Amino acid sequence: MSIIRIGIVGVGKIARDQHVPAIAADPGLELVAVASRSHADVGVPAFDSLEALLADGPDLDAIALCTPPQVRRETALTALRAGKHVFLEKPPGATVGEVGDLSALAAEQGVTLFASWHSRFAAGVPAAKAWIAAHQITSVDIQWREDVRRWHPGQTWIWEAGGLGVFDPGINALSILTEIMPREVFVTDARLQVPENVQAPVAAHMAMTDIAGTMITADFDFLQTGPQTWDITVTAKDGRLRLSSGGARIEIDGAPVVQAADAEYPGLYTRFGDLIRAGKSEADIRPLALVADAFLVGRRDLVAAFIE
Repeated sequence: MSIIRIGIVGVGKIARDQHVPAIAADPGLELVAVASRSHADVGVPAFDSLEALLADGPDLDAIALCTPPQVRRETALTALRAGKHVFLEKPPGATVGEVGDLSALAAEQGVTLFASWHSRFAAGVPAAKAWIAAHQITSVDIQWREDVRRWHPGQTWIWEAGGLGVFDPGINALSILTEIMPREVFVTDARLQVPENVQAPVAAHMAMTDIAGTMITADFDFLQTGPQTWDITVTAKDGRLRLSSGGARIEIDGAPVVQAADAEYPGLYTRFGDLIRAGKSEADIRPLALVADAFLVGRRDLVAAFIE
């Protein structure tokens, strides 16, 4: 297949910081246009909407959707109906069910749908998965704490219904968890701290397990100042593994094993290109389902208003 021509819809921080440079670095891909309600000067033609891009823009093969999840479904439907391959920034949708509809339409249209989970492409994740497969795991502890004001400035959508709140970064940890665990994980309890002036939690605690009874806990916090924490500690009967820096680093029994620079989005786009060329789709909803279950069973505690 010739070079895959891509358009980006929604040119915000994540698109500028990650998508644009990842596409530029891949010799099999080319960014040919963008659509965004905000001014989007990234060196290619820009349009106000996907519809305008499809009507008046250059020929393209695929669309990467970087819009907030609440409005992503309709945009994805438009792209799929136009016969374009679709890359969904995480989370893949505002609901679990809508991703199933998109998958069915992609199959009907004969195009690729890729629900991307960038943290699965962190350098340490494959090695962690292999280590876990070779050990009898007793517990997993997730500590995912970051400063929302630093990483999501002015992004009010994240606090609205469907915006996930602290689960927007927390789902990255859950995407790693569902990738490295050998058995399916399910939620047994949750506690959500919701500021009185918004719709989504600013902090959360989850308890999970699997059919083997593994004790799995996760603590998410959006108000972490100072050093940021993205750690997963896995305890086995005969050792301990720690994934840190969002999965980029591994320590086994305290000894460093994997330490690598960030290459998550280049890995995502390599995978997207491979799926397109193979005529396949990949739309794993398990991380989103865990978040949905936390909302279903979670107790809600009202906390002080969030003021940016």
